[in-house]
Amino acid sequence: MIFDVVTLFPAMLGGPVTEGILGRARREGRLAVRVHDLRRWGVGPQRQVDDQPYGGGGGMVLKPEPFFEAVEWIRTRHPAASSRVVLLSPQGTPLRHAEAKRLAAYDRVVLLCGRYEGVDERVREGLADEELSVGDVVLTGGEIPALVVIDAVSRFVPGVLGRAESAEHDSFSSDRLDFPHYTRPPEYRGMLVPDVLRTGDHGAIERWRGHKSEEATLAKRPDLRAGQSRGEKSA
Repeated sequence: MIFDVVTLFPAMLGGPVTEGILGRARREGRLAVRVHDLRRWGVGPQRQVDDQPYGGGGGMVLKPEPFFEAVEWIRTRHPAASSRVVLLSPQGTPLRHAEAKRLAAYDRVVLLCGRYEGVDERVREGLADEELSVGDVVLTGGEIPALVVIDAVSRFVPGVLGRAESAEHDSFSSDRLDFPHYTRPPEYRGMLVPDVLRTGDHGAIERWRGHKSEEATLAKRPDLRAGQSRGEKSA
């Protein structure tokens, strides 16, 4: 699985993809993350990447040429059997479990990071295959959302987690949130591990986990069950 990230601030992507599970997966050759400086394809001797918006208004808009040329360079230099170009945008489809799992089926995902007042609309119309948002909030740029996408999608790449079943039982893998987890010690500051988890009765443990999963869903995210009751596909 390959991620190509096009950004004005390559250094923002460095640390997070070299540590933890992502770092191990990269060292094992299960993932590749290539970060490309958008200014490399800037226009003219000054490598211009932004300009004033037509129609006036505050802020600057990222130009279309650098994005198009960056993606064309990536496709030419690093061919892939299947590829998806994703624009990170607050207007995009919310990133959910289903979207992450779907993107993991591609050989490569190209992530375009916006900045300032936004990206020229022609990038959205003529280059990106889709837009993704990490929530109903506006951030300073697309770099942090790109990291979120990389982390979420990578968990579905075979071998990345080390245990193939792990991602299939997380919150949002169905219409219910995950159940509570406990480890040693059995008592801490007066808070006890539920007795059922210490019985060794796997049937009782599964029933308890199912009940707690349902309880957490109804308390924290009742919209997940409401979607099911309307016959909607859960995220």
